[in-house]
Amino acid sequence: MVNVETVDDLKAWASDPQARSRYSPFGQQPFLLCQLKKSAKASAQVIRWLNDLPCPTIAIAPTQSALTEAFDVVVDDSAKVAPLEQSIRKSPTAASVLVQLLRATEDLDFTEALIAESLAYATLQSGPEFARWLKDNRAEKPAQHTDDGPAVLVTRLGHTLDLELNRPSLHNAMTVEMRDALIEALQLAIADRSIRKVRIRGRGKCFSTGGDLTEFGTLPDPASAHLIRNLALPGRVLAQCADRAEALLHGACVGSGAEFPLFAGQVVAAADTWFQLPELQFGLIPGAGGCVSIPRRIGRQRAGWLMLSGKRIDAKRALEWGLIDEVVSSHRSR
Repeated sequence: MVNVETVDDLKAWASDPQARSRYSPFGQQPFLLCQLKKSAKASAQVIRWLNDLPCPTIAIAPTQSALTEAFDVVVDDSAKVAPLEQSIRKSPTAASVLVQLLRATEDLDFTEALIAESLAYATLQSGPEFARWLKDNRAEKPAQHTDDGPAVLVTRLGHTLDLELNRPSLHNAMTVEMRDALIEALQLAIADRSIRKVRIRGRGKCFSTGGDLTEFGTLPDPASAHLIRNLALPGRVLAQCADRAEALLHGACVGSGAEFPLFAGQVVAAADTWFQLPELQFGLIPGAGGCVSIPRRIGRQRAGWLMLSGKRIDAKRALEWGLIDEVVSSHRSR
């Protein structure tokens, strides 16, 4: 049974010191759902209360207003709540950490936001939801590729540097090998200003299915993992040459396979491209920079919907939202 609240309920609770604990990851309903009428208005006190609530807040509203902007996700139909509810109930702690992070980083600068994301991710790495997932899914050993050549093929022609993800047998999963190769190639672009354009694409059927799940849980501890992300995050390096960078996407762009390329200044997707952020089902949040790159393209609420629901969107919807800059018929690599 889902409780659906009204603006009057919010007004009453905003002045009640005990009401903050009504909804939380530890309660029967780990999210707040509110039905808003077209004319719904609320005081600054109610908006502050919503921003402070330690769980996702969802509004069902026909139009946008100052009040709806305070919610983490806004939908126009009650039927669209179901995938959000299912995902939040599966990982209520990760869902709460996610929305608190997106609220907190909305006005932070780029560097501070990435640090906050990494710290939040590290917190969840030691949490019970990820531990349960890891217990059931821990791989005996990392997956082995069957591809010739380095993880990233680097080609320079004149003033253009082409980077090609070269692990199609692993769907170009973002392994440690891939991460380090990307950083090395992008550092070249930063150091050499004669490189006027950097193009990034993936070989095979898709751009990238994201982090290699067989490597999950292999680092010694969450604190060390946080420090490694601060030292070796491809998205951070890509952002430093974003004005010269173009990501050419096709097929699946999942998890970090979506988070990383969206730091590029120009993102062009083939018509068959689709995006998905499934981290919540692992008890985690996007941790490859997606809590920064994605909301800065499409806003906090649409990013919240993508991350909380785990649902796919296609290239057409991504273009409508501003997640990508252009759709073309095809540019699939070999």
